[in-house]
Amino acid sequence: MPALSTGAGNEPGLYELLAGLPSQLQPHVQSPEDRSFLNNMFGEKSLHSLVKIHEKLQCYEDSSPSPVLQTAETLALDLAEELQNKSLTGDIKELIRLLSKPHIKSLLSVHDTVAQKSYDPELPPLPDDLDDEEDSVKIIRLVKNKEPLGATIKKDEHTGAIIVARIMRGGAADRSGLIHVGDELREVNGIPVDGKKPEEIILILSQSQGAITFKIVPGIKDEPPIKDPKMFVRALFDYDPVEDKAIPCKEAGMSFQRGDILQVMCQDDATWWQARHHSDTNPRAGLIPSKQFQERRLALRRPATLPPPQKISSRRSYDEALECAEETEVGLRRSFRLSRRDKKTNKSMYECKKSDQYDTADVPTYEEVASSRRQHGARHRLVVIVGPTGVGLNELKRKLLISDPQHFGVTVPHTTRPKRNQETDGVEYHFFSKHLFETDIHNNKFIEYGEYKGNYYGTSLDSVRSVLSKNKVCLLDVQPHTVKHLRTAEFKPFVVFVKPPPIDRLRETRKNAKVISGRDDKTSTKAFTEEDFQEMISSAQVMENQYGHLFEKVIVNGDLSAASSELKLALKKVETEAHWVPVSWTHS
Repeated sequence: MPALSTGAGNEPGLYELLAGLPSQLQPHVQSPEDRSFLNNMFGEKSLHSLVKIHEKLQCYEDSSPSPVLQTAETLALDLAEELQNKSLTGDIKELIRLLSKPHIKSLLSVHDTVAQKSYDPELPPLPDDLDDEEDSVKIIRLVKNKEPLGATIKKDEHTGAIIVARIMRGGAADRSGLIHVGDELREVNGIPVDGKKPEEIILILSQSQGAITFKIVPGIKDEPPIKDPKMFVRALFDYDPVEDKAIPCKEAGMSFQRGDILQVMCQDDATWWQARHHSDTNPRAGLIPSKQFQERRLALRRPATLPPPQKISSRRSYDEALECAEETEVGLRRSFRLSRRDKKTNKSMYECKKSDQYDTADVPTYEEVASSRRQHGARHRLVVIVGPTGVGLNELKRKLLISDPQHFGVTVPHTTRPKRNQETDGVEYHFFSKHLFETDIHNNKFIEYGEYKGNYYGTSLDSVRSVLSKNKVCLLDVQPHTVKHLRTAEFKPFVVFVKPPPIDRLRETRKNAKVISGRDDKTSTKAFTEEDFQEMISSAQVMENQYGHLFEKVIVNGDLSAASSELKLALKKVETEAHWVPVSWTHS
């Protein structure tokens, strides 16, 4: 508003507006106390004086006046000395008296300082008898509020001195810029720290309130300028510093959960990084184990603490239509556990070329990520859905396909069995010769494949590419151990884990459901058993424990309609909102 700044022309200045403001606010103020407060505040003479000064200064802002001379104080002294030799009239006596007043001398001194732009303090010269070996000492005062100071200390093993070991980025000590790593601490609030343990000093700090005074000897190490950290990682494990016996200072640690996005602020220490939650408004960093340190101790700990790897069955009947579009009865569920029990008809229904045991060489710690949003016209991300048998993966895929068949698509599997009369190549299956199929296996062209009764069945990478090339969202359900092989910049998979609800809800929602008990006879069905429910929950727990760090979305399928809506909403956000993805995906 120009009227508030110029105070010129016909428009009222800030002073006039301020004077008239109490009367304008009267209709909006109810209580007499508030009216009295406003009148007293806006009627304060000092406030009016400041406003007048502001308006005067504002008039000169555009013209940027420069001083006529930079030695007004010297000129005043010369003038006073010259006037002493003149006839002392009344006006001359008054002028000499004014020029000799301390506040006039100070005003002229400030004028010269501003005119010369000489703002640095004049330090006294160093004494001649200064001992060159004497340590220079700094006195630092920091105001402590509810947050920690953001620094850790340690005792030097050789000298016994208390040294600043670490400055937490974004903390009070870091923001002050006065304390640095390597500084030696001599006193805290006048209390010498000689002979004290770091724990005793921390106790003194914790009991101090308000301003805290430090006497320190600056370290000799020059710290490089701090660059704005831009590295973000997804945590692939849960961490609580309270339970970590190795952390140098539990109070400085930062807890997080698997899936949290962290901004790494400092990696100077090979063992302990400094990081903060990216969505946290508090700029102060906390200690977390570094990637190398966490990998090393997990690798050492695993043989003693982890249970033996559990087998997750990856057998699957490809001869039944894998795609949910072929199923006609919603009430039918497949249970391949039942098929596996029939050793005579299914000795090895499905064998995956990749080991489905937990890869003990894969130690999940952190994954560097970047925020990414799908560009208009770009290929969709592959949607990978995993979950235990019977949890309802096919039903969820079916609902998505029915809701928008032009937007969602599924792969067509490959097989070496003979084509039946009612089948069309490329619709139910891609029919291959056994030699060509084995060649593609050798060339790693299959995501999953298996053999049943002498015939191969499999899902190829090209079948996924075919769906994506049609600008459709490809829905693919696979065993969880294959997910990491799909996590490439080409497919950028969005991995959804579907887990069963508690067993009581399972019994309620599956009481009328049927499972196919025979592979060739699809009319042979039987109800879910208690053993099916227990195996479903157990398999889900194993999957989540071993592969949970790969899952971006977890859906509990306690109600098919609700789970379907939740999945559809999640996929909509994948297409329209920014998501954190591995940083390597953004380079393609």
